[in-house]
Amino acid sequence: MDKERAKRFGRWLRTKRQQAGLSKMQLAKRSGMSDTSILRIEEGIFLAPAPDKLARIADVLGLELADVYAMADYAVPDDLPSFQPYLRTKYRGLPQKAVADLNKAFTDIAKRHGYDARGPSPGEDEQP
Repeated sequence: MDKERAKRFGRWLRTKRQQAGLSKMQLAKRSGMSDTSILRIEEGIFLAPAPDKLARIADVLGLELADVYAMADYAVPDDLPSFQPYLRTKYRGLPQKAVADLNKAFTDIAKRHGYDARGPSPGEDEQP
């Protein structure tokens, strides 16, 4: 990741941790990491956090590992990210309105078929 992407990833991860109601120290303890490592990831200091650490964080926070890897700009060998991060990453050049229309259409279709289409919010996984 470049510095901006690392900072964006860190902000996203911090938000997810806070939504889970955990402090940095609680997440560190539950994931078997140091609170300094959590702080450095959330601050965007690590440009390439270890995939195993990200997997442990994802597990504790109840996040899809594929989504976490997509947000960190890592390849996911056995799983794909959910539709929204994939769309925003693959088709970055689309106008914002087109992306919003596609997201809405997908969400409506998924809902009609009983599929949970949640993923990172718009903008959380995009590159500059």
